[in-house]
Order: sequence, then C-alpha cells, then structure tokens
Amino acid sequence: MAFSTLRYELNSQGIVTVTFDEPDSPVNTMKPEWHADMLALADQLQADQDALKGVLLTSAKSTFFAGADLRGVLKLQASDAAQTFAGIEALKKAFRRIETMGKPVVALLQGAALGGGWELALVAHARFALDKPNISFGLPEVTLGLIPGATGITKMTRLLGLMAAQPYLMEGKLFNPSEALSLGLVDGLGNSPEHLLALGMAYIHDNPLAQQAWDRKGYKMPGGSVNSPALAAGLAVAPAMLFHKAHGLYPAAQAVLESMVEGAQVDYDTATRIESRKLAKLVVGQTAKNMITAFFFNLNAIKAGQSRPSGFAPWKPNKVGILGAGMMGAGIAYANAIKGIPCVLRDIDLEKAQRGREYTRQLTDKRVAQNRMSEAKQAQVLSLIHPCEQLQDLSGCDLVIEAVFENRALKAQVTQEAEMRMVAGGVFASNTSTLPISGLAQASARPAQFVGLHFFSPVDKMRLVEIIRGEKTSDETLARAYDYVLAIGKTPIVVNDSRGFFTSRVFGTYVMEGAAMLGEGIPAALIEHAALAAGMPVGPLAVMDETSLSLSVHVIEQTRADFAAEGKTYITSAGERIVERMVHEFKRSGRAAGAGFYDFPPTGPKRLWTGLKQHFEKPLMGDPQALQLAIKQRLLYRQAVETARCLQENVLTSSHDANIGSILGIGFPAWTGGALQFVYAEGLPKFVEHCQRLSAQHGEGFALSPAVIECLEKHAP
Repeated sequence: MAFSTLRYELNSQGIVTVTFDEPDSPVNTMKPEWHADMLALADQLQADQDALKGVLLTSAKSTFFAGADLRGVLKLQASDAAQTFAGIEALKKAFRRIETMGKPVVALLQGAALGGGWELALVAHARFALDKPNISFGLPEVTLGLIPGATGITKMTRLLGLMAAQPYLMEGKLFNPSEALSLGLVDGLGNSPEHLLALGMAYIHDNPLAQQAWDRKGYKMPGGSVNSPALAAGLAVAPAMLFHKAHGLYPAAQAVLESMVEGAQVDYDTATRIESRKLAKLVVGQTAKNMITAFFFNLNAIKAGQSRPSGFAPWKPNKVGILGAGMMGAGIAYANAIKGIPCVLRDIDLEKAQRGREYTRQLTDKRVAQNRMSEAKQAQVLSLIHPCEQLQDLSGCDLVIEAVFENRALKAQVTQEAEMRMVAGGVFASNTSTLPISGLAQASARPAQFVGLHFFSPVDKMRLVEIIRGEKTSDETLARAYDYVLAIGKTPIVVNDSRGFFTSRVFGTYVMEGAAMLGEGIPAALIEHAALAAGMPVGPLAVMDETSLSLSVHVIEQTRADFAAEGKTYITSAGERIVERMVHEFKRSGRAAGAGFYDFPPTGPKRLWTGLKQHFEKPLMGDPQALQLAIKQRLLYRQAVETARCLQENVLTSSHDANIGSILGIGFPAWTGGALQFVYAEGLPKFVEHCQRLSAQHGEGFALSPAVIECLEKHAP
C-alpha cells in the first residue's frame, strides 16, 4: 500500500515501524493527505495482523508531530461543519482500530508532540520520550480557540481524572518529558534514539496483549467519577466560575469543560463523539479564526523576525546598563538576570539601586519556595545584577537602557552621561512610553545607535516590548534591539516614531473614551462592567487609577506645551477634560494617592468614589443591556480606529505587530485576534458603516478618513 506522509516497514521479527515524514515540510501536520494515510494505515495493519507482534510510531523530523493544518482551518466556512465532523469521526475510527487490534503500539517521542501530535501519541499503549527538558508535550488548542478533538479530551480525562486534567485541557498547559513521566503520561525516558528504541522493543516483548487503560476490565477513572461527592460540588460551580473569568467570550474553554464532564459519564466511543461535535462547531467559528491568526500566524511571524532588518548577524549584549532602579528599572534588571545577561543597575543613590536588586530576590524567593528554582540558581541570578551609583560602573556596557522619569531634560542628562562610558558602537535605548524617540535622540552624540525600548509594567509578567525606531535609528541598531528582546524572552514589535507610538496612543483612546462616557453621565459601574464583558482585562477608570491620573494630566500638559512650541493649538478631548477635573478640582490623582475614580480604603476592596454620582452621573435611560452593548462597541471600536490610523500613518508597518501589540501591550481582547483582526472579522464594510454612525454620535475619534479606509483595504487578509 502506498503512503504519501509516512513510511511503513514490517521486519522479519513482526515489528512494524511507522515513520511519519511529511514531504517538503520541516514538521508533520494533519493535512488531508495524512488523514487519508491514517485510514490506509489502519487497513494495512489489519491486513498484516497475523504477522504482527507490535507497532512503533516514530518521526523522521526533529519533532514528533506538530498537529493540525491551521491554514486549512482558516478557510473553513459554517457550511463545512458537517463535513468536518465526518472527517474527525473517520480519523478517530482509524485511531480506534489501531489501538484495539490486540497488538502493542508504542510511540517513540524524540521531539515535541503538541496538539494533534500529542493526540497521535495517545493512540499508543505506551510512550517513551527523550529525556530533554526543552521538549514540549501537550494540548494547547484552547489557546487558539479550538479544543483537542482527536480523542485528546477523552483520553487525558481518563488518564488523569477530571480535576487533574483541567490545567492541561482548559488552560493548554504544556509539560516536558520528566513532567510527563511524573504524571504517568509517558512510560519511560531515554537518553538517545537508540535507547528509546530499546525501551519500545522491550515493552512490545513484555506486553503482547496491550490495551488502553479504559479498555481493561475494572477500569476506574482516577480521582473519582462525576457523581462522587469529592467532585460533584466542584463541578457544580465550575461553569459559573468559567463564565466569571471568560464572560462567555471563549467558547473553546466552555466546550472543553462540557466534553470532559459529559464524556466522563458515558462510554469511550460516545465520549469521543461528543468531542467531535463540539470541535466541528468551533473550528468553523470566527473566534477560532481570530485566535489562530494572532497566536499562531502573527506570533510566528514575529518570532521569525519578519519586522527585523535583514543582513545583520544575530546579536546579544555582553553587559547591560540600566539607568533608574524604580519598579521599571528593577523589572528590566530581573528580565536580564533571569536569562543570564549581566547588568548594572544604576541610581543616584546606592541604597535605591540595592532595593532595585531586592526586587529580583523577592521574585526568585517565590520560585525557590515553589521548588521551581534552586537556592544556588537564585544566587547566580542575583550575582548578575550589580547595583551602583557611580557612572564609571557603566564601562563595558554595550547596551544601556534608561528608565528614568518622563522628563526630557533628565533623559537628556542621563543619555549624555552614559554614552561617554559605554562601549563605542553600543546601543542606547530609552524606555519612554510617550516621548518621541527622535526628539530624545537629539541629546545623543550617536543618534544612529539610539532606539526606543518600551517595556510594560510589571516587566516580569508583561511579555511585550515595543521597539521604537527614531528618524536616525540605523537598521543595525534596530536589528540588535530586536535580537535583545528575543534574548530576554520577550515578544518584540517594531513601530516608527510618533507621539505615544502605538501602544500608549491606543491605550490612551481606551481610557479617555471611558472617561468621556462618564462625562456624558453614564454610570461608572456600567462602564467598568461593560469593558470587562467585552474582554478587556481592566475597566478604563480602574486602569487610569493604577497608572496615575496625575501622570495622565502630566502627559496632557506636556503635549499641549509641545503643540504650542510648534505654533499649533492642542484640542483637549472630552475624556481629558474629565481627568483634569479629577486631579485639579477634586484632588484625586489615582491609587498611589489613595483616591481616584475609586476609593482605596486601608482595609477591604477598592470601591467606586461616591462623588462620581454627584458630579458626573445621570439617571439611566433606556435598556441597560442595550447600553452595555453600545459601551462595549465604543470601547473596542475606538481602539481599532486608532490602530488603523497608526497603520495608515506608518507608525505600524504590519498587521502582525498591530495584533500582537494590541493584545499583549494594552490587553485588547484575545478572542478578537487583535485590533486589526477585529476590523476584518467585523467585515470592513460593516466596520466603516458603524464608524460613520459612531463618529456622528460621539465625535471625530471614530472618523475614518478615505486614506485610512484605503489602507485597511490594502492590508486585508
């Protein structure tokens, strides 16, 4: 029998080796040809059954199997659901025939097995993996808006139990070979491919009548059944907890939970059919397309360096200088040290610099307490951070990052002081979040080596770094900045210089639209709840309190002064006027001052300031549910419009930077696939129509110029 994506070899000892080897591809995927091969493989194994003693599943690639063909998923329409269901069921029947033919099947995992790849590995009665900590296994489908629909939910639930399987199914948590061994998901670890083969052959010899655990007589699900008292109470509240967290915006997580619980109450074949139905519905839906676009294709484009200037050798700094040991500087120091990069943490006061290093101690103390880091490793990490107050300690730094207060004069001073001492040809970066890089670079003696590196707070948790290219930033400097961000395990996006760049500019529209709504009389609680219901991580009023209302006023005043210096008049927006009133009239500057849109009592949770009702809110008119939908649309559309403007103005140059930057930088809802994908998922004609209505009702912030519409058409997928 001829196969196109695998090789079938039956030796004289009765051992079949199935080697997955998709032609002209670095990985194996579940493309249509592979589906056909799996059906044919089941037939061939059955035909050779009398001569068979066992089957080895292996791969000719560096990984075992990569999973589904996601490009094919993006092409599916709602009308394809029935055909998709039939295809999934046919594949599962082939899987079932292979694992119930009465012969031992062993998977030899020399590399990663993710998604459908791990489901393929689960067809085997035993799995043996190379003992390498960087190999990943698991089912991350939920992070792409999908579910493991090729028996993954059913099998993982039956192998681990309902509660223990949840992190790996509902959160897409991955695990390495040693973790898989401790979970009982692999049967042994090998130190070489030859060792894996020996382990597999030994298993076949010792288990001639191998069966899956759930096919054995007397099987009981680990952790108890759905109806057991230990599980019943937790499962009763699980749907409510999920809705509270996801607001019904992520149907895949709901489908996983339903498949687990429903499948645990029926026989194996019925359970896998439940999976198939739910996957067939999800895979043709828009949420999956959005999340696949962002978290697979866009993220991979960034990792592949599509926004990095080509022609320059990979670069990693030998020593990083960090100017300013506040929360941001301390966080940047941690990001370097945890990845093994030596850094100097400099402040004007040695005690402040030392406190900055203590931040890394606090973070690593948690890891040590959780047995995720040894005390020796912690000491090594801390040794990489050198706190100091002397400028000469910056000697030898080939990258210096300033993280001082947003003040041009101060930034100019530290730039000039540091450049005199750092390595010639090194890179100087500003961590500014709003001030144009080209203006800051005027203080530099070498503006070609000056770039913006906008980190997000808290640095240890926020994955994004916005790289800002100034007017004179060289391609080599930009490439080095890109490599550095990847070296510290962050996700880089590249933007061109402008006021607020991309993320701060779009973030500003979100919070100011929320403030403008408050000024219109809309109740603050409704604004905040609608934002969360739309999928934003924090309401606009709450997040302004966290970032400081007084800082927002400082940015407004600085922008107003800059416009005046250029002979222009800055038009203050409705939201900005509300923020200025909060600070100047009501003396409420945000969380740090103990009072903003919210009150922050010494004990108990924060609560909305009662003065908002007195000074801003009006009696609610109309249907509250309709008003909530309108608020959600305004908050998302306002950010999407500003993103489109950034693209048209060449602040952004790619859709992947726009989508990933909006999700990771400002918390634009992941279910949308990012701010630009949101536009295209809405449909460009519909988006333009809604913007026309919104601009008529709520101002120029929603207006789309012909140039912006033309740009959106040009970048449409």
